[in-house]
Amino acid sequence: MSQLGQPVRTGRQQQNQPDEYEAGGFTFRPATKEQAKARIALQGVSGSGKTWTSLALANGLSGGKRFAVIDTERGAASKYVGIHGIQFDVLQMHRFDPRDLVKALAAAAQAGYDVVLVDSLSHYWKGTDGTLEQVDKAKSRYGGNSFAGWKEGTPMQNDMIDALLSYPGHVVVTMRSHTEWVLQENDRGRKEPVAMGMRAEQRKGVEYEFDVVGAMDVTNTLKILKSRCPALHNQVLERPDGGTDIAKPLLDWLNDGVEAVDPSAWIDAATAKDATAESLLATYRDIESHGALATPFLHPTSGEPTNLGDFIKERGTALKNAQQ
Repeated sequence: MSQLGQPVRTGRQQQNQPDEYEAGGFTFRPATKEQAKARIALQGVSGSGKTWTSLALANGLSGGKRFAVIDTERGAASKYVGIHGIQFDVLQMHRFDPRDLVKALAAAAQAGYDVVLVDSLSHYWKGTDGTLEQVDKAKSRYGGNSFAGWKEGTPMQNDMIDALLSYPGHVVVTMRSHTEWVLQENDRGRKEPVAMGMRAEQRKGVEYEFDVVGAMDVTNTLKILKSRCPALHNQVLERPDGGTDIAKPLLDWLNDGVEAVDPSAWIDAATAKDATAESLLATYRDIESHGALATPFLHPTSGEPTNLGDFIKERGTALKNAQQ
């Protein structure tokens, strides 16, 4: 890959020279159910069992093979290694800049892990150097201007979520949550606190990004809050084992479709030594049609994390400029 030549970043396109990568048409095509990878989120309060359940689930999705764990919980996941034969490789994280999660996902993709578990995603929202701290840092540079702070923080958060959703394998994340209480009048006319549900410690609405979302309570009961997989819809599982009761029906659903494009084929096309500006644009359009431009990827020259879309655009533009 070192023979690819150093792609150079190009400046802003001149007004009379439109960016052909951004000029794609809006083309509809027949809908096809393709095989897909899991996107699962488990949330719960401390002691609810979300770390163990997520490990068992990741093990079930991997078919018993080693998987990757991105650990923000001070080694909590590693306390379970070997139980029921579960084996995994771990990356300990101590600071939680959303851009570092993108780097970790790119490294996991490069290493070929078919399953990645992030335990937990909440730290990348409100932990040290998480999105909220990034916003505060940006605000301080603009005299406390909140709008300016989110102008920098929101793209970091969005890029992180895009990298999770575009990872070329199964993704499981855990999120811390707390129970929200409200005062309601009981049948005796007295006000009493009533639990109205659990809210994940992450950006509001993040649950919409996942195919399956479950909430666990202190009795180790898992309630499926959302599922695109019909077999898991509204399920309530007491002490779930993660494999037969979640991973198996989920895999049956995910694998019911035409064979999906292997991302390695796109990577080979993007990094081919004989690639041309035209072939790279065609590859970009193909990836775009599958919604996979944000697939995390390590730059073959610099080793820095990027994504397939940005790399192809960078290399294709450099080759086109070299022809002029």
